Amino acid sequence: MSKKIKEGIIETSLFLCALSSVLITISIVIDLVYESYGFFKVVSLGEFLTGKEWTPLFFEPKFGILPLVTGTLLTTSIALIVALPLGLMVAVYLSEYAPHRFREIIKPVLELLARFPRLFMDISPFSS
Repeated sequence: MSKKIKEGIIETSLFLCALSSVLITISIVIDLVYESYGFFKVVSLGEFLTGKEWTPLFFEPKFGILPLVTGTLLTTSIALIVALPLGLMVAVYLSEYAPHRFREIIKPVLELLARFPRLFMDISPFSS
């Protein structure tokens, strides 16, 4: 096989991969819009955005999104308040004050620990 033919096959396969990812993304967006349309035919947008209760399985379901947004923001804020100063202090210590031998040992350990959240996201049943 000539080099031109090999490059053409590779180029075509890469184009098909890119095209399939775009088509899958478009189909996901279409499905979300379709399902959202059915949901918002039953629940008003105002009730959804300003409601203060999220009880979809109760006898009288309520679909207010504010408790979910508030919980997410609270959790994120607490995580940032804890993680930012702690991470910054560790980074400054390792880069400026830690002995070279200690830094050589602890840096790979921290890199392994940093991998754990991504590892669990890869095997999570909720990951797509």
